[in-house]
Amino acid sequence: MKDYLVKATAYNNQVRAYAATTTETVGEAQRRHQTWPTASAALGRSMTAGVILGALLKGEEKISIKINGGGPIGTILVDANTEGEVRGYVTNPQTHFDLNDQGKLDVKRAVGTDGLLTVSKDIGLQQPFVGFVPLVSGELGEDFTSYIVNSEQVPSSVGVGVLVNPDQTIQAAGGFIIQLMPGTNEETIQMIEERLKDITPISSMVEQGMTPEQILEQVLGAGNVKFLETRPVQFQCQCSEERITNAIISLGSAEIQDMIQTDGQADANCHFCNENYHFSKQDLEALLESAVS
Repeated sequence: MKDYLVKATAYNNQVRAYAATTTETVGEAQRRHQTWPTASAALGRSMTAGVILGALLKGEEKISIKINGGGPIGTILVDANTEGEVRGYVTNPQTHFDLNDQGKLDVKRAVGTDGLLTVSKDIGLQQPFVGFVPLVSGELGEDFTSYIVNSEQVPSSVGVGVLVNPDQTIQAAGGFIIQLMPGTNEETIQMIEERLKDITPISSMVEQGMTPEQILEQVLGAGNVKFLETRPVQFQCQCSEERITNAIISLGSAEIQDMIQTDGQADANCHFCNENYHFSKQDLEALLESAVS
């Protein structure tokens, strides 16, 4: 099943809800960065949250997420947009630990809790809107909940999860965000809180083959949800050979001449997708002509 996201309302528009399956998307990130299981879980949870937070935006707005809790995984960086496109990487992709006391991947140990979750929104203004919160658990679902509640001032619940196969590929990944609109009655709030206590972990729902629609019905109750729209989700990087070429030209003729004389070639690597770009001496000489002209 291809990854996708669904938008919905529930309880007569008292609740706004989003859910996404991201198994293939997180799997692509794992393949590109060769992440080990705990790092895969941390990156996958962050990318899934990024996809859903991106769906809250409008038009060509974009969102960037930075997580640094002081743990051995280092920094997690994720970019997402309104089209369901997301990319991400971690500083130390080969990070893994034994399972925690609950028998789950020890994301908290990898991420740490001594740091911040920072969200930067590019909404078309001169400067992005930046919000941040201290990490509260390092498990990331609760941390994204804390961000939305404290920075966006919207009562919310975030669930994100990743299951990793023994061969380190991704078995299942997905997530949801539930948001209470102003004026939500107490009965609805209590009903949702009770359901959230008893639901199956989100990664298990995806593993069982549940769609985003079925996930929201599981969380909010069948018959309570009105589905509005869906959109595809995929790993998508904005890098390209053309962009790297233009970046080299922008360095100027002196810098390009130095590359030719010193190394006789140039290599560039995109941190987000781990794509390598190689420029031979002949390539650089052609770029030098462009820089001079």
